[in-house]
Amino acid sequence: MKPPLDGGLVLITGASSGIGAELARQLGQRARTLILTARRAERLEALRDELVRAHPRLSVYVEPCDLGDTDALTRWADGVLDRLGPVDILVNNAGVGDRALYDRADWTKIEQMIRLNVVAPALLTHRFVRPMVERRRGGILNIGSGAGLALMPAAAAYVGTKHFLHGFTEVLRLDLTGTGVVVTEVCPGPVETEFDRVAGIGEGGGGLPTALKVTAEQCAREAIAGFEKGKAMVFPGAAYKVLMAAQSVIPRPLQRMAMRGPSREARAETERKS
Repeated sequence: MKPPLDGGLVLITGASSGIGAELARQLGQRARTLILTARRAERLEALRDELVRAHPRLSVYVEPCDLGDTDALTRWADGVLDRLGPVDILVNNAGVGDRALYDRADWTKIEQMIRLNVVAPALLTHRFVRPMVERRRGGILNIGSGAGLALMPAAAAYVGTKHFLHGFTEVLRLDLTGTGVVVTEVCPGPVETEFDRVAGIGEGGGGLPTALKVTAEQCAREAIAGFEKGKAMVFPGAAYKVLMAAQSVIPRPLQRMAMRGPSREARAETERKS
C-alpha cells in the first residue's frame, strides 16, 4: 500500500524553511495541490513563487498560521476542510526545540514547545485523518526526531515532546492498519537547517559527530522514499541509521549510565554561566 503522492492534495506544516521547504520542493514535483503553512508568510510566498515557476500546473496555497495557538489552529484546520476539502497527505513537520535544564528552563518556551510539537500534530491528525479513513486512502508523514528514541541531556521538555510523537505515531499506524492510510515517522539526527541554532544546539548537533549530519534535501528525499514504501520509521543518513540500530540493542540502564556524565557537564556549564 502506497500513499497517494501523485496528483494529491498535500498539506505541509513548518514549510517556510529547512526540511519542510525541501519536502514542498520534492512533493511539488508530484502533487496536484500543496497547502503550505508556517508563521512566516513572506518565506511561504517566496517558496510558492519558486514552486509555481518550476511546476506551472501545480496549485500552491499559502496559509500562514501560528500552529502554537491552539484556538487559531483549530479554526484554520476547519477552514481548510471547508475551502479545499479533504487532504490526501498530511505532513506534520513543524517543530521547535530548546536546550536547557528543566529546572532552569523558561516555562513560556516549554509551553510553546508542547503546543507546537505535541498539540499541533495531534490536533491536525484528528481533523484530517477521518476523511482519509472514510475514503480508504491517505497518508500521514510525521517528522519526529532521534531524540524521541534516545536520552538527550539538558533537553527533558524537547525529548518528552518527541517521545510523545513517536508513541503517537506508532499506535496510530497500528490502529489504521487495513484502512488504506499510510503512517510513517521520520526520525532525523542532525540536519543542516536553522533548527539547531534556534534550539541552542551547537555545531555538533547536541553531541553527535558532525559526520552524522545530512542536508535538508537528503532528509526530505529519504523521508519520501520511506513513506512511499510504507515504512514505519525512517532514519535519514546511512551512518545515522547504523547508530540508531546499534542504540536499539543497548540496554536502557547502560544508556542511562552513559548519559550521566554529559548530564553533569550540562549542569556544571549552566551554573558557570549563571
